[in-house]
Amino acid sequence: MGTIAAMATERAIIHVDMDAFYASVEELDDPRLVGKPVIVGGLGGRGVVSTCNYEARKYGVRSAMPTSRAHRLCPQAVFIFPRHDRYAEISAQVFAVFGEFTDDIEGLSLDEAFLDVTGSLRLFHSIEAIGRQIKLRIRERTGLNASVGMAANKLVAKLASELSKPDGFLRVRPEDVRATLDPLPVGRLWTVGKVAEENLHRIGIRTIGELARCDPARLQRALGRQVEGLQALARGEDERPVHREVAEQSISAENTFDVDISELAMAEAWLLRMSEKVARRARDRQMKGRTVTVKLREPPFTTYTRQARLPVAGNATQDIHQLARRLLQAWWTQQPRPRLRLLGVGLSGFGERAQNDLFEPAASAPLADGIQDRINEKFGAGSLVRAGVLKTRE
Repeated sequence: MGTIAAMATERAIIHVDMDAFYASVEELDDPRLVGKPVIVGGLGGRGVVSTCNYEARKYGVRSAMPTSRAHRLCPQAVFIFPRHDRYAEISAQVFAVFGEFTDDIEGLSLDEAFLDVTGSLRLFHSIEAIGRQIKLRIRERTGLNASVGMAANKLVAKLASELSKPDGFLRVRPEDVRATLDPLPVGRLWTVGKVAEENLHRIGIRTIGELARCDPARLQRALGRQVEGLQALARGEDERPVHREVAEQSISAENTFDVDISELAMAEAWLLRMSEKVARRARDRQMKGRTVTVKLREPPFTTYTRQARLPVAGNATQDIHQLARRLLQAWWTQQPRPRLRLLGVGLSGFGERAQNDLFEPAASAPLADGIQDRINEKFGAGSLVRAGVLKTRE
């Protein structure tokens, strides 16, 4: 009876992580890239690798690495600037698959999520059956591979997908948790960053098993108050729930420039380009916001934000750009020597309503926005842009 009761209360958590997602989408759209090292990221001197395929990883290329270093390690790679709209399109198909098995979905990024499928076990009989169906349906609908990890909690499920990559499929049962975790490097444990890892190495702790078995008093000198929580994780104990997706709080776009912008006209052109992106994403989601935010970063890392409100909630490109432009111009005139390393635009306040909204006409997108949306949907993002954006392509 005890075993049956344990099975009834045991959670069923799945972690799904798409394999080298951005690079895999590029290979999907251009089969000539298959078999070649592919690196997706910023292409300028300040660019950073977003992701790379497994061919590129053989040369030591990793995500978050400066693109310049990736080029030195693998000069023969194909370097591609990210196409975020395309990745979001594929991501929506992947998350639609998740929704066929559970409503308890915690998205971590476009290509990664936790699923609590405990309530779905009666229908699908086992967590492995659900995991196999998820992999199969993602493959059928997108042509891409997903790695699936399954366990009784988020910590172990994520490690299971990581350990089985690429095209992974691994379930770690409760009785196998310690045997799976104990030999792993302590740095693989969630919340153990570089500093904590170095502190643990100094006292001779190199594996998760050694951390789990270590005397807490000895650990306290290296880790302080983190000890109890970290040792629980090292034993495979993790009670964190899967949080359902919350309503989107903001939609934004930003760009880091390879060469600092010192001309207001060029900054305004980039502002228009990003306003188009933000407005299009808002319209795609049928969301209207009241607050426009402009993010400005002077070299090297001094960042400013400026905000203002639209008269009524909206998602028209012209309205967002006009307000953002006024914010940019006000900031620009206040600087003795204005230069921009980064510029961004955001739209938020989707749930806000002002009292006088009842008496104001609802803002609607102009005809030009609708035409632009349809053309870009048919021929690809950026096929039709406003003339002011063309300056950014020089």
